[in-house]
Amino acid sequence: MTVVKASNNANDVMEQITSAGRQIEHASFDVVDQEAGAHNYTADQWPLVRRMIHATADFEFNGLAQFHPEAIAAGITAMIAGKPVVADVEMICVGLSKPRLAHFSISTHQFISDDDVIEKAKEQGTTRAVQAMRKAAQQGLLEGGIVAVGNAPTALLEVIRIIKDEGIKPALIIGMPVGFVSAAESKEALSALTEVPWIITQGRKGGTTLVVSAIHALLSEAIHREDNA
Repeated sequence: MTVVKASNNANDVMEQITSAGRQIEHASFDVVDQEAGAHNYTADQWPLVRRMIHATADFEFNGLAQFHPEAIAAGITAMIAGKPVVADVEMICVGLSKPRLAHFSISTHQFISDDDVIEKAKEQGTTRAVQAMRKAAQQGLLEGGIVAVGNAPTALLEVIRIIKDEGIKPALIIGMPVGFVSAAESKEALSALTEVPWIITQGRKGGTTLVVSAIHALLSEAIHREDNA
């Protein structure tokens, strides 16, 4: 678990630290806007898709990214309330900006390498990702939290099962596992879910970089809305 202290200066956490860094990032976003072409995303959704394209230089995400109608609002509300982020792998937690998380006192959690998770996976013939999500549910982190899956389709499928069988409802699921086995299928199953808002990338493409980008976009918008409330 990572817990960070809050910051009150939004400008310090929103932008790159150096002026050169800020100029490069802003210029990159301008290029994405110019080259992405037409899209069907709302004004709230596009900043997230744009950041995903910026992080990967892959314009196919203009179309592959799909949103539950309430996803952006639900994610922003959860972040402003300081709800936890539960990730399938440590890479997501490491990739997230600590100052941006600190602004809302958001904690991050991942259990994929915990000894008890590994042992239960071996005993029950499941994956570590499945047991990690069960542990998160047992600790009360999934209810009202933000689930972030960028690597393990089985983690996403387990979260869907927990929602259906146990009635636990995360605030938002960002489901973007990458791969060839169950990745596309797990995201398709999530997109059919009506109980909880979600954001996905259709098909095999995905990954932790995209999840981190999506969360950063939501954090930026949450800070912006907080400042203009």
